[in-house]
Amino acid sequence: ARPPHVSSRWLSALALLSLVLLSGCSAFSRAVREGDGAVKERHWAEAEAAYLRALAADPEASEITVKLRAVRKEWGAEVYQEAGAAHASGDLPSATKLLVRVLELDPDHDGARALLAQTLEQRVGVALGLLKEEKLQDARAELDAVLAVSPDHVNARKGVDAVQVAWAKRFFASADTLEKAGKLGNALVAYVRADQERVGATAARERAESVRQRLRDEVAFLVVATPVEDNAQAPDVAQRLSAGRLAAALPTKLPLKVVTEAPPGRVGVKLDLSLERVLPLKAVEDSQRSQRYLAGNRSVPNPKRGDYEKKLLETERTLEGVERKQAAVLREYLRAQVELGTLRDAAERCREREKRECRAAIQECGEEARDAKSPGKTPSECDPERCSGQCTQDEGLMSMKAKAARVLEVAVQAALDKAELQRSEVQRNRDAVFREPITVEEPMYSDFVYDVQLHRLTVTATVTAVMRDLLAPQQVAAPNTQDYAVLHEDLAHKGYDRYGVLADPVQLRNELELRVDAGDKAVADVAKHVKERFDLYRGKRVEDARRGMVRPGAEDVVETAVRALLLTADAPPQDILQPVARARGLTKPETLLGVGQ
Repeated sequence: ARPPHVSSRWLSALALLSLVLLSGCSAFSRAVREGDGAVKERHWAEAEAAYLRALAADPEASEITVKLRAVRKEWGAEVYQEAGAAHASGDLPSATKLLVRVLELDPDHDGARALLAQTLEQRVGVALGLLKEEKLQDARAELDAVLAVSPDHVNARKGVDAVQVAWAKRFFASADTLEKAGKLGNALVAYVRADQERVGATAARERAESVRQRLRDEVAFLVVATPVEDNAQAPDVAQRLSAGRLAAALPTKLPLKVVTEAPPGRVGVKLDLSLERVLPLKAVEDSQRSQRYLAGNRSVPNPKRGDYEKKLLETERTLEGVERKQAAVLREYLRAQVELGTLRDAAERCREREKRECRAAIQECGEEARDAKSPGKTPSECDPERCSGQCTQDEGLMSMKAKAARVLEVAVQAALDKAELQRSEVQRNRDAVFREPITVEEPMYSDFVYDVQLHRLTVTATVTAVMRDLLAPQQVAAPNTQDYAVLHEDLAHKGYDRYGVLADPVQLRNELELRVDAGDKAVADVAKHVKERFDLYRGKRVEDARRGMVRPGAEDVVETAVRALLLTADAPPQDILQPVARARGLTKPETLLGVGQ
C-alpha cells in the first residue's frame, strides 16, 4: 500500500494541475467569447485583441488563428474603403497611411498594393510640381514621405536628387550675390552649404576655395622682412636668415605671410635682422680616465662561514640559557619531591598512631559497656571523636604539595623539550659551519689610467632683431640681441688593446655645418617671436567673434566668426565653429577651413 503522506502529495499536485488547466481554459474561453461578440458588432480592434489573448492562453488553437486572419481581412476591407475615399478626395497623405495599414492587416490585398503604388506616384508628381514652383522644402518633405514607405522608389530618389541640385543652385546663387556684395564670410558659408547639398552640381567647391583664399589674404598677418644686414661678413649664415627661410619656419596652416613690401593699413610687423658676428671657437682639454681590468684572484675569508659561525654562537648561548632554566626547574621539582616524601611519612605515622589509639578506645568502650551498671547509657569512653580527625591537617598539606609537584613536573618536561630542540638547532648550525670553506676566491681588479683629449667646437651667431608694428610705424621698438650657440665635442685617445681600451680618433663636425645650424637656430627663434605677435593679434579677433555668438546666424557675426576661424585653422575654437555651423545648416563644419572635403 502507498504511504498516507505520498497519497496526499499526489492529490495536492493533481488538484494544482486541475486548477491551472481550468484557469487556462477559463481565460481562453472568455477571450474567445469576447472576440466573437466583438466580431458580431464589427469592433475589429477589440476582436483582434481578444483573439490575441486567446492565442496567448493556447498557442496551438488553430481555429483562433483562422478567426484572427478573417477579422484582419474584414478590417482591412473597411480601411481600404476609407483609403479609396481619401484618394478620391485628393488627400494623398491620409490615403497613404490608410493603405499602409491595409497591407499590414492583409498583405495579400492586391487592390491596396496597386492603389498604394498609384498614390506614391501621384505624390512624386506633386513633389515635382512643387519643385518647379521653387517650393523646395515642401517638395523634399513629400519625397521623404514616399521614401519612408518605399525606400527603393526610383522616381522618388530621382526627385530627391533634383531637389538637392535645386538647393545647391539656390545656395550657389545666394553665395554669388554675397560675394559680389563683399560679404566674403557669408559667401564662403553659402558655397560650402551648396557643395554639401550636391557635390559637383555647381562650381561651389572651386569658388569656396577662391573666397577662402581671399579671406586668408584679407586677415593675413604680414611679416615685412627686409634684407639681412650682414655686419659679420658671413654670407653663409646670413643666407639662413632670409625671408624664405623665415617663411618655411612659420606654420603653413595659418595666414602668416612673409613679404618684402606691405600695402598700407595691413596688420603685421616689420622685421629688421642684423647679423652682428659669427664667432667660431675651438678648444682642447686634456684629462685622464681610468679603465678597470681583472688583475687576478685572491683568497679571502668566506663571509658566509662568518655568518654561520655568528649564528652558531648565538644558538649555543641560547642553549646555555635554556639549560640553566632547565636545571633551576629540575632543582625545584626535586626539592618538592623531597618535601612531599617527608609529608607522606608524617601522614603515615599519624595514621598508624590514630589506628592504635582507635583500637584502644574501642577496647576501653567495650570494657566499660560490659561493666556498665545502667544498660541504656553510653559510656564516655565510647566517644567517636577519639577515632577520627587527628591527621586531617597532615593529609591536607600532603595533597597541596602533591599538586605543586605535578605542576613542577610539567614545567620540567617542557624545559627538557625546549632544551632538546635547541640542541638540534645548535647541531644544524654546527653542520652548516663545517660545510662552508674557510676561504673563497674573489677577483682582484686594478685601474689603468690613460690620457684623453676633449675637442670642443662652438659656433656662436649674434643676431639683432627689431620688430615694428605696421599700424604704428613711428613706435620706438627696442632691439633684441641674442646669441645662438651650436656646440659639438668629441673625445680622442690612443688605443691600448691589452687593457680593453680601443683607439678613438677625434671626429668633430665641420665648422661650416655648425655655422649653418647656428643660422637655423636663430631663424627658428625669430619665427617663434613672430608667432607670439600673431597669437596676440588673432586672440583679439577670436574674442570679438565670441562676443557675437548670442546670435550666430547674423550676417555681421558670421563675417567676424569666419575670419576668426581662418586665423585659428590649426585649432579652431569649437564654441565658435559649432554655433555657426548649426545656424547655417552645415553638416561638416570643418569644411569651412578646407578640411575633409
